[in-house]
Amino acid sequence: MKLSIKPLGGIALLPSVASAFQPLATDDTGTQGTGGNQIEAAYNRTVDKAPGTRDVTQGLPLVFTRGITDALDLYAALGYQRIAPSAPAAVERGWGNPAFGAKWRFYDVEASKLSFALKPEVQFPVSKNREARGLGTARASYSVGLLMTQETGFGAVHANAVAEWVNHSDDALNSAERRTLYRLSAAPVWDVAEGWKLALDAGLVTNPDRAARARMGYVELGAIYSHGKDLELALGIVRNIMDGDARTTQATAGLTLRFR
Repeated sequence: MKLSIKPLGGIALLPSVASAFQPLATDDTGTQGTGGNQIEAAYNRTVDKAPGTRDVTQGLPLVFTRGITDALDLYAALGYQRIAPSAPAAVERGWGNPAFGAKWRFYDVEASKLSFALKPEVQFPVSKNREARGLGTARASYSVGLLMTQETGFGAVHANAVAEWVNHSDDALNSAERRTLYRLSAAPVWDVAEGWKLALDAGLVTNPDRAARARMGYVELGAIYSHGKDLELALGIVRNIMDGDARTTQATAGLTLRFR
């Protein structure tokens, strides 16, 4: 699943720093277990096209997750990005908003293989200078998500309902962008061979641009290779839909490492 913190829209499709089920925007309810650790690193390249413009953003998010109990994780995240807008605008680069959050699986029934989790997160502010350069927000922002995982005969289906409150220090940005953003998404994941999963992720999201239609969406195709239980490699390609003349495509490659 914005290093701009927007979850989708503008020049960002996937979450920039928040941990997720790589390479998907839709997260699962899985946790690390008591004493478990997880490191996620990724490379995202987003190309945003509109009539007369072409912006390219490269992001390097990094997330560390620690299992506090079998059903509760805490995580910290940070990401670096490089934004190359259409000329004559200058290339910008730097660190985005650091984030801290939790995932709490509050419902888990073994018989039905159905589970639910809550995922609150706070994104800490960057400087006003970095906000002006498009690297983040200079006031704290917040999000909360309801996550569902249903295990199936072919693999699993994950679904999310997420709300995010984005706060800029610049009143002009607050006026130009929607500050309350939503995402409703679902992702079936198929176990296709030993160690291999294929996924389809689709969702409806709020377009941050107040001048554009409020509702838009995305579709993603992803592949995950697991080398044992502790190492995963992920690839994904995401396209926006229902966004007028804008065309946004993101390619993502991720590495997940688990250890105790």
